[in-house]
Amino acid sequence: MTKEQVVVDIEIGGTVRPQFERVAEAMGKNFASGKEVGAGVCVYHRGEPVVDIWAGAADPEAKRPWQQDTMAALASTTKAMAAGAALLLVERGELELDAPVARYWPEFAAQGKGEITVRTVLSHQSGLVTLEGCPLSLESMKDGGHAIIDELAASTPEWEPGTAHGYHGLTIGHLIGGIVHAITGQTVGTFFASEIATPRGLDCYIGLPEEYLPRVAAIIPPSDEEIMAGFKLPGMEKMGAAINDPSSLPYRALFGSIDMTFATANDPSNVLVEAPSSDGVATATSLARYFAMLIGEVDGAPALLSRALMQQARTVHCQGEDRVLLMPTAWGLGFSLPHGPLFATRPRLGEAFGHGGATGSFALADPERELAFAYIPNRMSELLEGGDLRVDNLVDAVYASVDGD
Repeated sequence: MTKEQVVVDIEIGGTVRPQFERVAEAMGKNFASGKEVGAGVCVYHRGEPVVDIWAGAADPEAKRPWQQDTMAALASTTKAMAAGAALLLVERGELELDAPVARYWPEFAAQGKGEITVRTVLSHQSGLVTLEGCPLSLESMKDGGHAIIDELAASTPEWEPGTAHGYHGLTIGHLIGGIVHAITGQTVGTFFASEIATPRGLDCYIGLPEEYLPRVAAIIPPSDEEIMAGFKLPGMEKMGAAINDPSSLPYRALFGSIDMTFATANDPSNVLVEAPSSDGVATATSLARYFAMLIGEVDGAPALLSRALMQQARTVHCQGEDRVLLMPTAWGLGFSLPHGPLFATRPRLGEAFGHGGATGSFALADPERELAFAYIPNRMSELLEGGDLRVDNLVDAVYASVDGD
């Protein structure tokens, strides 16, 4: 099945509270537009699930329908899970945001990096955005990605840390992994599983146990033409020029630092290895629950992190033109803020924080409205193809439901 051969008359499963019926309507319109193959959407409001719906095919070739427990690859939305692991160590007093990373991870001090702080790393300001000496690959990510972590420890920043920001698209998860391992002796995926996912009953993984592979949706990657079309959109002109220049920082950070392609998107090894920047998996239900736990009580269990810490995490630490993406972005501590291409941008999202990924996945939390949202599709292109507004349609419907528009 190609991405154009999509069932229009779609049956939506799950539950929706009356106030949020327009979210299901938005999902139906996404399928009717031909932009969707399979997807799950979940919304928490005031600590309770108010939308938990799914539709379409998890695997069109196998005719496997999407179910509530269907998981899909998250791409960069995985970074939000890695950020939670680091912030949990901060919450416990084992990690200080303004301490040098080298206090915990001595090898990191190489090449003059001894003064780079944890806060600088989490806010995409460290300048460690390339992996040209050890590109991201299935081989380099084995055994918790220690080869990549060692490469980052030995690397030189691309700019003076703290003076600019740039999307650490392939590196921030592994930088967090190096810090987490230095403190706990565990990989970031193992720590996230043992300290967050398992105790809280979440189907969210950085490194999926093999027995869960049958529940993972088949990814439908974009064509080369669709990818290039994305770089021709208004505001993407600089990036479009940079990806044709192998000497440019955007090229070296995003293309020269990875030895994988969309053609191998459905290789099961992608989700079995720990890829904390790029290849976690989750259900929409659990991803929304995770974001809800970041801002408040869920099912009688207290918030995962304190309100004061989450206030820091969602405070703008840097904004303006991004050295890697060559367009405006804004970053908190491990989370994207409502500016630029990594966030479903709407004026009323001022209090929200979250993350999106190239698979089309997107999740956010809005403490002002006591709201958490997660969307997980299997048809890629949300951040790569022009005119694809699936997540915007859903987010608009969620906020209209809450605000009574």
